[in-house]
Amino acid sequence: MADPRGDDDRRLGARALRWIRANLPTRESMEANRFLRPVAHRVLAPELWRFTRRSVPRGVALGMFTGILIPLGQIPASAVLALPLRANVPAAALTTFFTNPITTPLLFILYYKVGAWLLHIDRVVPGDPIGDAVAAPPGWLEWLVAEVGPATALGMVVCSVIGAVLGYAIAALGWRWWIGTKWKRRGHGKFNAGSTDSVRPE
Repeated sequence: MADPRGDDDRRLGARALRWIRANLPTRESMEANRFLRPVAHRVLAPELWRFTRRSVPRGVALGMFTGILIPLGQIPASAVLALPLRANVPAAALTTFFTNPITTPLLFILYYKVGAWLLHIDRVVPGDPIGDAVAAPPGWLEWLVAEVGPATALGMVVCSVIGAVLGYAIAALGWRWWIGTKWKRRGHGKFNAGSTDSVRPE
């Protein structure tokens, strides 16, 4: 009897794979990007498009960093920064999609909370700072500039670094799991991560 949970997992994996393939940037789209035209010949270098155990985690980390820290032009920024970091361009560009119109409001609240905690804003100003600003409309601009701006900016920097570290670790572990699964399916038994450095996406 077939396992319904296994079927659901396979269907979910197939949908995720279709989404990735639909949104994965191509070399043609990068070449056509007007912001990348001056460096397109370098961004399109084959080594930046190979999926390897080193370049993919670097790409995910870079995508997390630029996705948080750069509000606009995240994909061109990721492609340019991939050059010195030798990161995988598609992985970096795809990872930036975690910041989107649905997640951005929640992420900005997180940035502010992190920054406010680090700056001890809640200790200096008792109560709810957002509620206080609404209750006192004349001072909202001062509150926005003096408290929300610096706290949010600091939170973005901290979250971008933490996100990059976590993204690298998760991608590296995911790479090992994925390659290990492929080797088991092919009957190779145990594998050495260093022995399979480059894999083409299926």
